[in-house]
Amino acid sequence: MTAELVRGQNHPLSEVRLEIRISAGSPVVAAATLGDDSGRVRGAEWVVHPGAPMLPGLEVSRQAAADHRLAVDLAAMPGAVHRVGVLLALPTAGGGPVRFGAVPAPFVAVTALDGTELATYTITGLDAESAVIALELYRRQDAWKVRAVGQGYAGGLPELLTDQHLPEPHRLATAVEEAVAQGLSRSIAPPPAPRAQHGDRPDRPGHVPTQPVASYGGSGNPAPTGGPVDYHHPRRQSAPPPASGEPAPQPADPGTPGDPAPAAVPPSSAPTGGPVDYRHPGRQSAPPPDAPAQPVAPVAGDATGWSMDERLYNQVWGMFEDLARTTAAYRSAVDFAESRLEKEIDQVLADPRSRVGGRAEAAREAARAKHAQLVDQARAAFDRDLDQLTAESEVVEPALPPAYARWDNPVWHGYRVPMEIPMAVRLGDLHLPEDPSLRIPMLVRLPLQRGLWIDSGCRPSVSDDEPFADEDEVRRLATETAVAHAARLLAVHPPGEFGVHVIDPAGSGARALAPLVDTGVLAGPPAAGAAGVADALGRLTQRVDLVQMAVRGGAPDALPPGLDTSEQLLIVNDFPHGFDDRAVTQLRYLADEGPAVGVHLMMVADREDAAAYGPLLDPLWRSLLRLTPVPDDHLADPWVGHAWTYEPPVVPQDSQVLQLVLTQVATARRDWNR
Repeated sequence: MTAELVRGQNHPLSEVRLEIRISAGSPVVAAATLGDDSGRVRGAEWVVHPGAPMLPGLEVSRQAAADHRLAVDLAAMPGAVHRVGVLLALPTAGGGPVRFGAVPAPFVAVTALDGTELATYTITGLDAESAVIALELYRRQDAWKVRAVGQGYAGGLPELLTDQHLPEPHRLATAVEEAVAQGLSRSIAPPPAPRAQHGDRPDRPGHVPTQPVASYGGSGNPAPTGGPVDYHHPRRQSAPPPASGEPAPQPADPGTPGDPAPAAVPPSSAPTGGPVDYRHPGRQSAPPPDAPAQPVAPVAGDATGWSMDERLYNQVWGMFEDLARTTAAYRSAVDFAESRLEKEIDQVLADPRSRVGGRAEAAREAARAKHAQLVDQARAAFDRDLDQLTAESEVVEPALPPAYARWDNPVWHGYRVPMEIPMAVRLGDLHLPEDPSLRIPMLVRLPLQRGLWIDSGCRPSVSDDEPFADEDEVRRLATETAVAHAARLLAVHPPGEFGVHVIDPAGSGARALAPLVDTGVLAGPPAAGAAGVADALGRLTQRVDLVQMAVRGGAPDALPPGLDTSEQLLIVNDFPHGFDDRAVTQLRYLADEGPAVGVHLMMVADREDAAAYGPLLDPLWRSLLRLTPVPDDHLADPWVGHAWTYEPPVVPQDSQVLQLVLTQVATARRDWNR
């Protein structure tokens, strides 16, 4: 699983050939230093930077960019190298931001060559600094580890290199800046990505989406591949207006096509060294310059898009990003107030003349009062943003189409089987502990790019003093959650465009699977026993092989006449019962190769129960998106690394909505097959 590091934390590295992936909201210069066993950088020849981008075992980018991939081969490092420091700096050329406090917090991930995230670190708490040591790889007893550093330098790259005790640090910093400037003069901004037209949906296996897909995970994504989650979405254009007393946002320079959007600058009323204004930079609606600042009534579907579904999708993801960033700003402000309080009290205690007596107590009271004032200011701004987002949620939620709506939404009572595939599907809700009542729909783009792992081993705590809930109850909830997900996927696809298969070797999920079985929406009866497992996996594996060969050979018309080319979902219940090593290998194959040709996997299993497979199971676990049948805070966003609480989709008790929807799906399928 991915280790989400905080400043000062370290983590062992299981791989020696690595990529270090850097994501920032503004172009940054990436560099690295090599240190000996005492941490000393012996000279400029031990620094890798855009002007000298390669050393044995290490390569960095030659240009400043918002996204970097550094190649590292620890096995190829010279024996004298015991430390590798990864450096980030804001370039002085190009007129960009001059301090990290004005841009989103940089995100750094250490990954294996297959993209599996080993450790991630979001560099928060920066303000006036323009250079930072992001992290450090270091050798301990012939093993390598990674440490989150996050040491910033307000003096920029020259100060950072000086702190590394390098000779002539200013000359080296100048050489780096000159190399970056030359790269900027040679570079051409890429054109904007093509926009998917409404209705541009896969009509055959192997279709490649024209837009990025939003995905989730906590072990390698957002982002989350199952780590930090990739929540990118088209830029929104609606925002809460500035609060009274705040400066109105100035029009942003459109800049060069393809450049990242400029980050918002903190309001002047924020304390020096305080939090970044994380409000969504793409939400630009504001009252006219001559009008008084007042809340704007939210409107459902006010984001950009070719259709109402696309506008609602973009609006939901903009709400998610806004909540992530405003919460980050609030937490940063509180952390700043706490650190300021500690610093001022330490100053009082450091002076022997003022440690005791009325003077000392007055200084402490003044420090506490300032702390309370800063926290109250941050909370007031945070509450204002929460109120705006809550009002927007109350308008947007009732307007969502079935693919995005909760099961208790009245839109399901008028459900009709759709004639086209929607942009996305809802897999649950997300919220943060500061306001559990504000829940953001968790939307994932279609077609699915990853399978799902419904964790039947997740143990909800009944209370602080009570033991975990009954294991059998959690397993039942996990199967019911899988059925709810499968029912929604069936409901949002046109007739004949989506099929569901079930493997239930011991029949333990018969009761929970009844809605799928009784309504006749399954492609066949649930497979039981070892023979049923082998048959179901063999048929789907063969389908993947045939479609892959046809697509790669450029001859999709050469597929066998009776082959079903619609999207397929395989639900595997009670894993690993009834599975041998061959069956597990087939599952891994379906998880890795299936999504590209329309075959998706949904596992209902407890990882601990399958621990006997050891390393064989780990790639399967990492390739799937983990969801839980009970609330759990295992998902993270890619911007600031918040731990989001996931709420699974719940069908209201005694509601017949699931049966009614599945009955319509089955009827439409029969009519379509005639």
